[in-house]
Amino acid sequence: MKRLVLVLTVACIALVGGVSAAFANGSGGVTAPSIYVNGVLYRTVGTPTDFSNTEAPDSSFETIYDFGGVQPNVAAAAPGDPGFRGGRWQVHALAFNSSYAATLGAHDTNGSGNLDSTAEIDAALADPGPDGATDLGVVKLFECPVIPAK
Repeated sequence: MKRLVLVLTVACIALVGGVSAAFANGSGGVTAPSIYVNGVLYRTVGTPTDFSNTEAPDSSFETIYDFGGVQPNVAAAAPGDPGFRGGRWQVHALAFNSSYAATLGAHDTNGSGNLDSTAEIDAALADPGPDGATDLGVVKLFECPVIPAK
């Protein structure tokens, strides 16, 4: 009986440690607000999904732009929007032609202090000058929900 209790205790500790490590590594749990869609801030639930080698068609994913941590990401659609694909994301990395501050200054049309819509990003991507941005291409394919931040 003592051995059974010991085995169960060790198993529980291992399970809790594994779940805690998964949350700490971003593979689970509700995040802080981290994604803009049309100026509205959303949060998500981190998931360990990776669709990189599935050969799923590009049309099955929605675009999300990654700013390398300088601001929340920007997605093209959220639940209820036309074209929303259920939380399957194709992440595009962005680079700034001279600096994030220059791109923000030139293309933050609503004065929010962030590029928070695909319209603002499209304008930055269309700008070949120092105030523009460059799409570095797809860096990740994954799935996660988007939840309105309160």
